[in-house]
Amino acid sequence: MNAETPAGPEDFHANSLRACAWPRRPKQGPVRMIAPEELTGWIVHEDARLLVVSKPGDVVCHPSKAGPWSSLVGAAREYTQLPVMHLVFRLDRETSGIVVLTKDAKMASRLQTAMQERKVGKAYQAILTGELAGPVTVDQPLGDDTGSPVFVKSAVVAGGQAAVTHFSPVATGGGFTLARVVTETGRKHQIRAHAQWLGYPLVGDKIYGPDARLYLEFIDSGWTDALAAKLLLPRQALHCAEIDLRPAGLEYVFRAPLPEDMRGFCSQHGLVM
Repeated sequence: MNAETPAGPEDFHANSLRACAWPRRPKQGPVRMIAPEELTGWIVHEDARLLVVSKPGDVVCHPSKAGPWSSLVGAAREYTQLPVMHLVFRLDRETSGIVVLTKDAKMASRLQTAMQERKVGKAYQAILTGELAGPVTVDQPLGDDTGSPVFVKSAVVAGGQAAVTHFSPVATGGGFTLARVVTETGRKHQIRAHAQWLGYPLVGDKIYGPDARLYLEFIDSGWTDALAAKLLLPRQALHCAEIDLRPAGLEYVFRAPLPEDMRGFCSQHGLVM
């Protein structure tokens, strides 16, 4: 699975100069709350055991202290009126796309095991900086980037965890690439770290883009014109476009079209799909 941020992402490491992802800082502004009608509009599929949604790129998955409507899992519990909703895998706050939740522990265990055994197909769409000439596979181990000022940043490191990512250009133009991205493994920030290592970082990526210190600037000052000029999009241009559960024994393939912000960027920069 594409586990993004490790447990306890809001803990701030006071004895380190490196900042943890999304520390609690009042300058970030109000918490993004989910309206009930929004959640129903995100639903891709629902049955007695599954709830599948297409998450926007500004919503956290895990519950927070700001109440049930401040996270996808909390909102799903309120919507279903179930005491527990099980998150099969999560996406970063700024990554949009398909998220699968289950309504019972048995189905959750089945799908989480399938994820661990790589029996769930996942495909992403990403906008890369630079024009990728052809398909590329990055087979490089990932571990902590101990030289970064951002505590959760990963990097290609000797002796890291095995990680394999396939990048295939769908459209190129204007100095950018719309790519289909398929992962064989599910390391933290895998696509973003591999894209940076490849030399084609994701548009809008505050941590793996032009300078990780932009992320520190963002958590201190919020989104500014100066950041917009450097990052071009207010979030990383990464979208989970497809989840295929057929290898796990369920006859489901869930898809979510490219969201409006990424479509707009593609249109503006001549990336014709």
